[in-house]
Amino acid sequence: QVQLVESGGGLVQPGGSLRLSCAASGSIFSINVMGWYRQAPGKQRDLVARITSDGSTNYADSVKGRFTISRDNAKNTVYLQMNSLKPEDTAVYYCNANVQKYYRGNYYSYWGQGTQVTVSS
Repeated sequence: QVQLVESGGGLVQPGGSLRLSCAASGSIFSINVMGWYRQAPGKQRDLVARITSDGSTNYADSVKGRFTISRDNAKNTVYLQMNSLKPEDTAVYYCNANVQKYYRGNYYSYWGQGTQVTVSS
Protein backbone atom coordinates (compact mmCIF):
# COMPACT_ATOMS: atom_id res chain seq x y z
CA GLN A 1 0.00 0.00 0.00
CA VAL A 2 1.00 3.64 -0.45
CA GLN A 3 0.49 6.39 2.10
CA LEU A 4 0.77 10.15 1.66
CA VAL A 5 1.15 12.17 4.85
CA GLU A 6 0.81 15.94 4.74
CA SER A 7 1.95 18.47 7.30
CA GLY A 8 2.41 22.21 7.69
CA GLY A 9 -1.11 23.61 7.51
CA GLY A 10 -2.51 26.08 9.99
CA LEU A 11 -3.81 29.58 10.61
CA VAL A 12 -1.91 32.53 9.15
CA GLN A 13 -2.63 36.21 8.67
CA PRO A 14 -3.05 37.72 5.20
CA GLY A 15 0.35 38.35 3.67
CA GLY A 16 1.94 35.58 5.69
CA SER A 17 3.64 32.36 4.61
CA LEU A 18 3.28 28.64 5.16
CA ARG A 19 5.17 25.61 3.92
CA LEU A 20 3.35 22.35 3.28
CA SER A 21 5.11 19.00 3.10
CA CYS A 22 3.89 15.63 1.84
CA ALA A 23 5.84 12.42 2.24
CA ALA A 24 4.96 9.28 0.29
CA SER A 25 5.80 5.86 1.73
CA GLY A 26 5.03 2.19 1.19
CA SER A 27 5.28 0.10 -1.99
CA ILE A 28 6.91 2.65 -4.29
CA PHE A 29 9.15 1.98 -7.30
CA SER A 30 8.84 5.45 -8.79
CA ILE A 31 6.66 8.56 -8.75
CA ASN A 32 6.26 10.58 -11.92
CA VAL A 33 4.01 13.51 -10.95
CA MET A 34 3.38 14.94 -7.51
CA GLY A 35 1.02 17.79 -6.87
CA TRP A 36 -1.09 19.89 -4.55
CA TYR A 37 -4.81 20.46 -4.89
CA ARG A 38 -7.18 22.44 -2.71
CA GLN A 39 -10.85 22.42 -1.92
CA ALA A 40 -12.74 25.27 -0.31
CA PRO A 41 -16.15 24.68 1.33
CA GLY A 42 -18.85 24.17 -1.28
CA LYS A 43 -16.37 24.13 -4.15
CA GLN A 44 -14.67 21.49 -6.26
CA ARG A 45 -11.12 20.30 -5.71
CA ASP A 46 -8.77 22.25 -7.97
CA LEU A 47 -5.13 21.92 -8.96
CA VAL A 48 -2.77 24.33 -7.21
CA ALA A 49 0.59 23.14 -8.55
CA ARG A 50 2.29 19.99 -9.77
CA ILE A 51 5.83 18.87 -10.49
CA THR A 52 7.27 16.04 -12.56
CA SER A 53 10.20 13.83 -11.60
CA ASP A 54 12.53 15.93 -13.77
CA GLY A 55 11.40 19.17 -12.12
CA SER A 56 8.94 20.59 -14.63
CA THR A 57 6.22 22.58 -12.90
CA ASN A 58 2.90 24.19 -13.59
CA TYR A 59 0.69 26.37 -11.43
CA ALA A 60 -2.84 27.61 -11.22
CA ASP A 61 -3.03 31.22 -12.41
CA SER A 62 -4.28 32.33 -9.00
CA VAL A 63 -1.05 31.28 -7.25
CA LYS A 64 1.61 32.09 -9.84
CA GLY A 65 4.34 34.24 -8.38
CA ARG A 66 3.25 33.48 -4.80
CA PHE A 67 3.53 29.69 -4.44
CA THR A 68 6.50 27.46 -5.25
CA ILE A 69 6.37 23.68 -5.56
CA SER A 70 9.47 21.54 -5.15
CA ARG A 71 10.30 17.90 -4.47
CA ASP A 72 12.98 15.65 -3.08
CA ASN A 73 12.95 12.50 -5.20
CA ALA A 74 15.21 10.61 -2.80
CA LYS A 75 12.70 11.16 0.00
CA ASN A 76 9.54 10.87 -2.14
CA THR A 77 8.51 14.21 -0.69
CA VAL A 78 6.85 17.24 -2.24
CA TYR A 79 6.71 20.74 -0.76
CA LEU A 80 4.57 23.80 -1.34
CA GLN A 81 5.96 27.13 -0.22
CA MET A 82 3.09 29.60 0.03
CA ASN A 83 3.88 33.30 0.31
CA SER A 84 1.72 36.43 0.27
CA LEU A 85 -1.26 34.38 1.38
CA LYS A 86 -4.75 35.75 0.81
CA PRO A 87 -8.07 34.90 2.49
CA GLU A 88 -9.15 33.25 -0.76
CA ASP A 89 -6.35 30.72 -0.34
CA THR A 90 -8.27 29.26 2.59
CA ALA A 91 -9.03 25.61 1.84
CA VAL A 92 -8.13 22.04 2.62
CA TYR A 93 -4.94 21.24 0.72
CA TYR A 94 -4.47 17.72 -0.60
CA CYS A 95 -1.29 16.05 -1.79
CA ASN A 96 -1.44 13.78 -4.83
CA ALA A 97 1.10 11.39 -6.31
CA ASN A 98 1.14 9.12 -9.37
CA VAL A 99 2.93 6.02 -8.12
CA GLN A 100 4.43 3.04 -9.90
CA LYS A 101 4.76 0.11 -7.49
CA TYR A 102 7.14 -2.01 -9.57
CA TYR A 103 9.21 -1.87 -12.75
CA ARG A 104 7.01 -1.47 -15.85
CA GLY A 105 3.93 -1.43 -13.65
CA ASN A 106 1.01 0.93 -14.13
CA TYR A 107 0.87 4.28 -12.40
CA TYR A 108 -1.90 4.82 -9.86
CA SER A 109 -3.06 8.03 -8.23
CA TYR A 110 -2.97 8.38 -4.44
CA TRP A 111 -4.20 11.14 -2.17
CA GLY A 112 -3.25 12.41 1.24
CA GLN A 113 -5.77 13.05 3.99
CA GLY A 114 -5.66 16.82 3.55
CA THR A 115 -4.40 19.67 5.71
CA GLN A 116 -6.35 22.81 6.54
CA VAL A 117 -4.95 26.20 5.58
CA THR A 118 -6.81 29.21 6.95
CA VAL A 119 -5.83 32.76 6.03
CA SER A 120 -7.53 35.24 8.30
CA SER A 121 -6.82 38.27 10.44
